[in-house]
Amino acid sequence: MTMPDDSFEQTIRQQLRALVERYFQAARSEDASGPVRIPLSVPSYGVEEVMEVLDSLLTTRVTMGSKVREFEKRFAEYIGMRHAIMVNSGSSANLLALSMLTNPLLDGHLQPGDEIITPAVTWPTTVYPIIQTGALPVLVDVDLETFNVTVAQLERALTPRTRALMIVHLLGNPCPIRPIMEFARAHNLFVIEDCCEAHGAEVDGRRVGSFGHLATFSFYFSHHITTIEGGMLLMNDPDLAELARALRVFGWVRDLRNRDPLAREYADIDARYLFVNLGYNFRPTEIQGAFGIHQLARLEGFIEARRANARYWTERLRALERYFLLPQEQEGTRHVWLFYPLVVRPDAPFTRAELTAFLESKSVETRPIMAGNIAEQPVMRHVPYRSVGSLPNARLIMRNGLLVGMHQGLAAREREAFVTYLEDFVSSRIVSRR
Repeated sequence: MTMPDDSFEQTIRQQLRALVERYFQAARSEDASGPVRIPLSVPSYGVEEVMEVLDSLLTTRVTMGSKVREFEKRFAEYIGMRHAIMVNSGSSANLLALSMLTNPLLDGHLQPGDEIITPAVTWPTTVYPIIQTGALPVLVDVDLETFNVTVAQLERALTPRTRALMIVHLLGNPCPIRPIMEFARAHNLFVIEDCCEAHGAEVDGRRVGSFGHLATFSFYFSHHITTIEGGMLLMNDPDLAELARALRVFGWVRDLRNRDPLAREYADIDARYLFVNLGYNFRPTEIQGAFGIHQLARLEGFIEARRANARYWTERLRALERYFLLPQEQEGTRHVWLFYPLVVRPDAPFTRAELTAFLESKSVETRPIMAGNIAEQPVMRHVPYRSVGSLPNARLIMRNGLLVGMHQGLAAREREAFVTYLEDFVSSRIVSRR
């Protein structure tokens, strides 16, 4: 078979790029002229991501390789950590993190039944890996201003069996991570920062994900940046990084820095297929790495768009604070707003269900605040866990809270329409209750 020469390949690539550019230009024009809609998320990728993916497909280099490694390097630098291990989802990143802390090769690893404190308001795959690796999740309530845990709640949950904290920067709003780390050091606890919703969030100018022993991120389609599916696990400790690389792929030595000494130690086994630990198949693809390289370059712009939307809505909606708990950015932090949360006050003249139905009728997509109070989900009837108190704030958030889209795809007309919709809804309910 005759292989195409370089000039032919270059011509084809130029033609493909022109077609992809035309497609995205047409799609943007259609979106701008259509009816007002506020979806929960919109695609954040464009021509560069598609062309990078096509490069991987055309060269047939599609499994985990150089593009994944480049994205890992850039993301670690962005967060301010030494090592980044890309995986196929943020959920896998959480499971990999917990599997490391319970792995026999880790000095001081967790034992079955050891306790890990985590918030009651979160996504299930923050809690599931704790159970799946033999530890006991201890659910604590969250603060109503931030939806995050505080040190006071951690202190209530502490027992002699407590070994780790699984801290969630929910919806991009940073936890009080500095006092949390002081608490962890005082009690010799591992800290995992679940930053799956908090890309680029900061505390005193330092990015979340750079405080704990381990940090996880998600690049799911609706998050700040996307690799369609994908996640990242970060750490500073080189031994933890080596353990993560082994567990990511079957306990295989292929990606390990000490693979040559291991190959010599087990010289009677084919070094290409040498397995030294338990593990999973959490490998990402080059297509995901291709997305990540270009998405990361867009992240700061996306964050600023989200922050501008949040400032606008929070300021315009202050007149409705009698009816809603409005989200707040804490002093010294940078909130990056995965979604915009609203909590209907218990004494409001309407219910969350009524508000949801109204917004959906106006083409404003809504969803609950993550999984609500995870302790109330039916799955928790079948698994071991402990909760601290009755979790009143988590219960309120589950019954009265909702999320709407807060992304870079919102233009001025969508932002204004949302305010108008809420004002009209509240006015109509006030009048109807008189």
